[in-house]
Amino acid sequence: MLTEMQIAIIGGDARQLEIIRKLTELDARLSLIGFEQLDHAFTGAVKEKLDEVDFANIDAIILPVAGTNYEGQVETIFSNEKVVLTEDILSKTPEHCTIYSGISNAYLNGIVKQSKRTLIQLFSRDDVAIYNSIPTVEGTIMMAIQHTDFTIHGSNLTVLGLGRCGMSIARAFHALGAKVKVGARKSEHLARITEMGVTPFHLSNIVNEVSDTDILINTIPCQIVSASVISKLPPHSLIIDIASKPGGTDFRYAEKRGIKALLAPSLPGIVAPKTAGQILADVLSQLLQDDLNNRKGKGK
Repeated sequence: MLTEMQIAIIGGDARQLEIIRKLTELDARLSLIGFEQLDHAFTGAVKEKLDEVDFANIDAIILPVAGTNYEGQVETIFSNEKVVLTEDILSKTPEHCTIYSGISNAYLNGIVKQSKRTLIQLFSRDDVAIYNSIPTVEGTIMMAIQHTDFTIHGSNLTVLGLGRCGMSIARAFHALGAKVKVGARKSEHLARITEMGVTPFHLSNIVNEVSDTDILINTIPCQIVSASVISKLPPHSLIIDIASKPGGTDFRYAEKRGIKALLAPSLPGIVAPKTAGQILADVLSQLLQDDLNNRKGKGK
């Protein structure tokens, strides 16, 4: 139980509702910032504006999956208010206050470091990433069906990257009958691709590997699908880029060539927000309980 914890949940989308539900069930006291347009009420959760919260009593801050933008603004689907997280706000919290976010950036890393607080990036955890690969795969399959006029079965599919999502995507499309090839750099990844029964290739050779691609799925968060790669794709190809913003595709050149390229980060929150929220809620509740137990053990 989290009876003694005061937690600020700042912004977010439908996934945050599952987090709120779980934490209120565990008897945590919640300050909800950026939720004034949310009709649903949760016992033990109070909707507040940022300047109304007494951060001196906040034990943990939970941000949306995206954290903040590079100016510190937090996405607030359930509010029209502009919410900006600053170093001054973090400095008002107790020293033990931990900030939880899906991912981070230079701004968020900077204010956390300056305020000498702790940041935990949930999407850096293998368990969260693997669980999230399930709705990600389903969303990718949905997009492939919606934006093509041919079946996945028998199509030539290229996956870039063999991380947690890349592996799950390759397995799923292979099971659906696609002819799958996967690009990676590490020798152990190339070995794993072979073990999976699909075709491996080294990413340094990507330009020579995409000429027959019907669907290209990128999971690598740097510009790997460059103009030179896109120039080798057949005109009917579909690019689905699930890497975090801004993705790994030269979207301008894809448009110039008339190739449909879709940026689709945060697919779990789009296609299965309830499941995606429950994944985060389960992990967060355990991390918060561990934090509370540790502080009790230290007499704080």
